[in-house]
Amino acid sequence: MLEHFAGKEAFHDCMNSVIGWDIGGAHLKAARLEAGRIVDVVQIASPLWLGLSELDRAFAEAKTALGSAERNAVTMTAELSDTFADRQVGVAAVAEIMSRELAPQPVLYYAGDRGFVSAERVAAHTAAIASANWHASAALAARHFADGLFVDIGSTTTDLIPIRARRVAARGVSDPERMAYGELVYAGVVRSFLMAGLRLVPFAGRWVTLMNEWFANASDVYRILGELPEGADQMATADGQPKTIEASRARLARQIGYDAKDVSAAALTQLAHFFAEAQLREITDGAYLALSRTEIDSGAPIIGAGVGRFVARKLAERLGRPYVDFDEVIPALPERRAKAADCVPACAVALLLEAS
Repeated sequence: MLEHFAGKEAFHDCMNSVIGWDIGGAHLKAARLEAGRIVDVVQIASPLWLGLSELDRAFAEAKTALGSAERNAVTMTAELSDTFADRQVGVAAVAEIMSRELAPQPVLYYAGDRGFVSAERVAAHTAAIASANWHASAALAARHFADGLFVDIGSTTTDLIPIRARRVAARGVSDPERMAYGELVYAGVVRSFLMAGLRLVPFAGRWVTLMNEWFANASDVYRILGELPEGADQMATADGQPKTIEASRARLARQIGYDAKDVSAAALTQLAHFFAEAQLREITDGAYLALSRTEIDSGAPIIGAGVGRFVARKLAERLGRPYVDFDEVIPALPERRAKAADCVPACAVALLLEAS
């Protein structure tokens, strides 16, 4: 699986250390692996649409928190950022930054079924490296489960990956293919815009048109419902106001043209429930599509990962399947398991590189 690696550096007198990096367009996630266990995990906001300096800042913060390691394993989705002209340019740019930031330690890039490739081989494997973090996570899940549906619900998207006979049974590879097959759904619990996907919502006994403007996010919905995990929302709010239930109600009211003072908190909570239900239906539809072409036993579990795995638990109930939380199986220090399950791709590339 490993095409190339070289170099060595001791850190905290720990040999065989690996840091896994998942470079997204909105967040940088990193996980430190020592002696086969995840010992630390960080997630840092890095909105690349504001410029590549955001990635430099996030790297500096992550390296301060995690130190350096003998080897580094990288996966990415940041190449999708409109900072870059296209994916090929984005992969090359992110790889160049990673290799520079992590020198002199070796950096290896995850390329799906092709395994890990060295920095010198990135240009030859651009398509396989681009947005392959889902494959790393599913490959790790397949080491723990013979069959199941791996569901990683993050801040922006949901991955729905069938696992069959301990193999990743995804049909799609590219983002367009994965969306067509239901394996990638643009629904997340933080950054999803409420006006995207829905046109009408029920309010005050009638169907109300959503204002086609960014007034509120999914994070506002789950904050109102008391379901948003602590620390999940690292982005600025739509209006720059605080991340409180009261402020989220104001943003939600504005999405349908009201001021919060003119409607009851109960009515806005009911509306939040509708948005949450609509998102769950969208994810459920993707799951049914992904499962419709794969013979996975009805008793095989939904394997929940990501900061939105509380929604994955609801999906399991909706599908009538058992649910397993990835924090129950990921090899991590007990106090790091929940965060590791939030950031599975970063943990996965570290674990896969160590085992290669």
